[in-house]
Amino acid sequence: MSIRKQDWIFIALVVAVIIIFYAISGEEKTKRVPLDANHQASYDIFKKTQSKMEADKGCPACHFVGPGGVPFPAKHPVKPKDGPMRCLFCHKLKLAGV
Repeated sequence: MSIRKQDWIFIALVVAVIIIFYAISGEEKTKRVPLDANHQASYDIFKKTQSKMEADKGCPACHFVGPGGVPFPAKHPVKPKDGPMRCLFCHKLKLAGV
């Protein structure tokens, strides 16, 4: 059995896709949620419910713009104005397997 020209083109395409995926993958740049007293409530809610959306509901209590709040960094890509905050969509908890 010989390999035809079409087969070589397909093999080259598959190799190119693998190389592209490898090239764009890299180190995770998103910060993880600190495992400290300030964030312990979110960890407890997640352990109890296994729901990141439920754990997200506690974020606006501290993370808001204004006096007494912890503002978003200047380069933060999304600053929610309306609707629920989805912090744990990008930020990961420091738990095994999460």
